Amino acid sequence: MNNGDFLRDMLAKANKEGYAVPSFNYSCAWDFLAIIEAAEEEKAPIMVASHSLVFNMMTPEINAAMGAAAMKRAGIPLIHHLDHSNEVSICNAAIDLGYPSVMIDASTLSLEDNIKAVKAVVEHAKAKNVCVEAEIGKIKGNGYEGGFEGKDFLAQVDDAVKFVNETGLDNLAVGIGTAHGFYEGKPEIHFDRLEEINEAVDVPLVLHGGSGIPEADIRMAIKGGINKINVGTIIHCTLMNSFRKDLMELGDNQFTLDIARPAMDEVKEVVKGWIRKCMANGKA
Repeated sequence: MNNGDFLRDMLAKANKEGYAVPSFNYSCAWDFLAIIEAAEEEKAPIMVASHSLVFNMMTPEINAAMGAAAMKRAGIPLIHHLDHSNEVSICNAAIDLGYPSVMIDASTLSLEDNIKAVKAVVEHAKAKNVCVEAEIGKIKGNGYEGGFEGKDFLAQVDDAVKFVNETGLDNLAVGIGTAHGFYEGKPEIHFDRLEEINEAVDVPLVLHGGSGIPEADIRMAIKGGINKINVGTIIHCTLMNSFRKDLMELGDNQFTLDIARPAMDEVKEVVKGWIRKCMANGKA
């Protein structure tokens, strides 16, 4: 089964070769399968991620089993990841169930309390060689991944250094102006701060809030040190909008599979577009 070392190698390769590993959030079996199909067709290394809401709703055991089966049978490098959990206990449960990568998001807390939470997860993850991601600064916007509307969102370089050194985390998500959900207007990303943090720490950097970021900004973020890019909102919205469109056209009482396959194909096209934006196509 894929483990933390597998992900570390994936991100090191991305850093060396100048692309990012895209991480796609799924909400059900249909977009989960569509994401993997798209990556296999694009020959791209990817991550599939369950938000803690999905993790709990589908049950931890079923989520973990889906991920384990997918990693075993996928024709490309694939990592199953727990995304945006703000509870240490949920991260630890995912670790115990075989997730090779988890994110503890305590970024709404003080720096010291954030460090404390991350250290607790890192300590539990070590024995099972699981990667731990955490966040410094804030990701703006509102959505199922969380929300922040304040002005104090920008990650500070000194805080990032302290955070990395004291927690022992593997991957660092940085608040540099991106937002969860769809953007109103053009995203204002602080690339200068990204470059400063990249120079100051020696861990892979993660960009959250990918949906809606222009391709030119994605490429600039990768150049500035981003090795992993999270994409979520556009995935579940594409799936649900396809379901709605087909139900309106076909009427009530449709068989699930008759509308699932067209929706999956639409999700696949979105995923393929993001793989190419991240320049991960052909990197498997």
